[in-house]
Amino acid sequence: MTRPILQAKDLHVAFNGVKAADGVSMEVRDGEFLAIIGPNGSGKTTLLNICTGYIRPKSGRVQLDGQDITQLSPRAIARRGVARAFQIPQLFSAQRVIDNMMLALAAKRGLWSAVRPLETAARREEAKALLELVGLADDSERISSTLPEGHRKLLDIAVALALKPRLLLLDEPTSGVSALERFQLMEALMGALRHQQITALFVEHDMEVVARYASRVLVWNAGNIMAEGLPDKVFSNAEVRERVVGVA
Repeated sequence: MTRPILQAKDLHVAFNGVKAADGVSMEVRDGEFLAIIGPNGSGKTTLLNICTGYIRPKSGRVQLDGQDITQLSPRAIARRGVARAFQIPQLFSAQRVIDNMMLALAAKRGLWSAVRPLETAARREEAKALLELVGLADDSERISSTLPEGHRKLLDIAVALALKPRLLLLDEPTSGVSALERFQLMEALMGALRHQQITALFVEHDMEVVARYASRVLVWNAGNIMAEGLPDKVFSNAEVRERVVGVA
């Protein structure tokens, strides 16, 4: 078994009396593509928010490489190598695709300000290489708002990859993407993660995507982990099939 990169221990979070995390402990292991599935409102996205500093738990802790990051800000956690891609892409929609990438690269290094040029030859080449990695090289000069949803998702992921993370957290990467695009998106995503040797944790509602791409699955329900394991094992669990997948 590979070592854990991220560990959550005895997390407790509640919103208006509803428990989003009720003593949850889990880990993300080096090199895996870990999926979290579960009903709407069960607390899946809350876990991502806790692990990236957007929500602080009432009790419990999160550790990255054994170091406590529970009280750190999202920016401080990102500097330690944890990146986030959101359900709704966080892009500069009025700017070109290449501009979004160069902004991310400049921000990573703290090298851009209003008095410094954004575009340099080296930065443009690095941006183009990342776009090539996720299959968006042909879209580099397009305005970001004109991209189809699947390509917008890939651009958001490429922006996250510009931070050179060790761990990437994704919230429903195929949400809003057409049935024809979803597997193209996932193939591009998986290829980029393997190429960059990045571990990933993702929340997903599409069970076919989870079955095909996850190396391990956690089933989240009512603030607790009700099952975990390899996809085949999880999807053969009668309780999971009835309460989460929707098949008796």
